[in-house]
Amino acid sequence: METVVSGIRSTGNLHLGNYFGAIQNFVKMQYENNCYFFIADYHSLTTHPTPADLHSNVKQVLVEYLAAGIDPEAATVYIQSDLPEVAELYLLLNMNAYLGELERCTSFKEKIRKQTENVNAGLLTYPTLMAADIIIHRATKVPVGKDQEQHLEMTRTFANRFNRMYNVSYFPEPFAYNFGSELIKIPGLDGSTKMGKSEGEGNALFLADAPEVIRKKVMRAVSDAGPTEPNQPKPQAIENLFSLMKTLSKPETLQFFEEKYNNCEIRYGDMKKQLAEDVIEFTTPLREKILDLAKNEEYLRKVAKNGAEKAKESAVKTIKEVREIIGFKPF
Repeated sequence: METVVSGIRSTGNLHLGNYFGAIQNFVKMQYENNCYFFIADYHSLTTHPTPADLHSNVKQVLVEYLAAGIDPEAATVYIQSDLPEVAELYLLLNMNAYLGELERCTSFKEKIRKQTENVNAGLLTYPTLMAADIIIHRATKVPVGKDQEQHLEMTRTFANRFNRMYNVSYFPEPFAYNFGSELIKIPGLDGSTKMGKSEGEGNALFLADAPEVIRKKVMRAVSDAGPTEPNQPKPQAIENLFSLMKTLSKPETLQFFEEKYNNCEIRYGDMKKQLAEDVIEFTTPLREKILDLAKNEEYLRKVAKNGAEKAKESAVKTIKEVREIIGFKPF
């Protein structure tokens, strides 16, 4: 049984991209692997959330993890900040992480381009914190998206560097796990190829969105005037609408609108109305579970407490052994 680690930043609601890109696969793999799923509230501090927002966001992600099918009896579900050992390993890894390699990280370059007024040390050392999250449990499998592959490569660098520096083979080399060739990628409503919170609220369909919110977002999705000749290639924004329909609608519904498009008869307003109702049909059971779980404070406290205790067993052992390897010993 292999050890798997994955986390989601506590920056608000989970969306359909999170669900199809990762969470539905977590549900499948949690009974076949030793899985650690955490809520990355340390990572979210780079955006400077208010204390109230930080707490409510952590709760929301925990609720939605559980509503989507993560089983705290089968997997270890915990909050990152409940594990101070992660912060200690982050510190130790930073001592052997070099400025040049951190500055070359693609995600760091992108962040400093987008947020010039908030270029903080947390952004620079984000890869070392991510590495600490993974190797604190000595994981070998890490479910990651394409945008996180460089961070995982850096995790391997930090793990191997530690082993070389101290002449040990302590940390295994973690590798990307992408659930095979059937990975579903959910595009954005704004015409971009990725659904995500960072692209704006209007780009993403969240698991907790009310029906009226879903209808409004889908109707505002980017489209165009329609094809001007039969079987015309679809622009990216239109391809996105069809990709969403392929994932969420019945095959005959998709076929109907494909034929309308290929015959230059499509009415995007009708397509969006149908797509919105299909999204609502899919998300309603999840939303009902989310609303129900959010009211059960006692259960959420129990899940977080038990998850922290289970994760701590692994983390304490790792830190104890790492400290001994480095040379920290009591007098």
